[in-house]
Amino acid sequence: MNSMNIQPEIGFDSKAFRRALGNFATGVTIMTAQNSKGEKVGVTANSFNSVSLDPPLILWSIDKRSSSYAVFEEATHFAVNILAADQIELSNKFARSKDDKYADVVFDLGEGNAPLLKECSAVFECERHSILEGGDHWIILGRVVNFQDNGRSPLLYHQGAYSSVLPHPSLNAKAATPAEIFPGRLYDNMYYLLTQAVRAYTNDYQPKQLASGFRTSEARMLLVLESKTATSKECLQREVAMPAREIEQAAEILVRKGLMVDTGHSYELTEQGVHSAQMLYQIAESHQQDVFGAYSDQDKALFKKMLKDLIGI
Repeated sequence: MNSMNIQPEIGFDSKAFRRALGNFATGVTIMTAQNSKGEKVGVTANSFNSVSLDPPLILWSIDKRSSSYAVFEEATHFAVNILAADQIELSNKFARSKDDKYADVVFDLGEGNAPLLKECSAVFECERHSILEGGDHWIILGRVVNFQDNGRSPLLYHQGAYSSVLPHPSLNAKAATPAEIFPGRLYDNMYYLLTQAVRAYTNDYQPKQLASGFRTSEARMLLVLESKTATSKECLQREVAMPAREIEQAAEILVRKGLMVDTGHSYELTEQGVHSAQMLYQIAESHQQDVFGAYSDQDKALFKKMLKDLIGI
């Protein structure tokens, strides 16, 4: 196999080098900090990495030409906000040069008054440990003093484009099972078949939905509200079919994100919320086609009718 020797000399193709580095998929973070004067900064970065568990150390790098570096150098602490899959707009906002990147952004203040962004996949609050020379970048090491694990599917960056996490196709391969292992009587049991079908369908579909950055409760709410099958909050709980506390938490998050508004009697989607719901419907319909594409329209219509009859709608 031929390899290219990387030489820091005239003739080295830095653009080709950047493209080659782009083959390494990374997460996307927004690094935030605030100095003693109250000056807040935030930069989108994919250079984040773990260094040590004991002590808990992480690192990231910032361009020496960045106007934000002075605040990171002065601040006692900074935060690593690992973005969730639905936070592309936030990533773009902090990647651009703006006077006030925090305009209309909801955040809390953590250690050293570092801004902590809402609804991220995870957040690490770090005490500045040291700053190292790294060519045209400064390498900033931080000691983690606190963290949040919100469990949301993360936003990825690969070959210059945003991406999301999905299980590798090989993990979904189904091993052929000899028919004689399963008694025919069990496979004639409707309850058994329905529960196994739901399990199999969910196992393949749910990772695709979660890759959007929405939790199941949030996704269900968006889909139900877009379909306009729930005219009140009471109807919404029935249609979403999840505990009231889950629905309340999801509603709080979706309102904060500007995806829906609380009218008191019910919830209504905003234009951005409708767009998110349509994206989720596209994911659902694509998976539906993958599963049922081999069946005729008549077969699918009959299957839907049987399910609706069972549900009572």
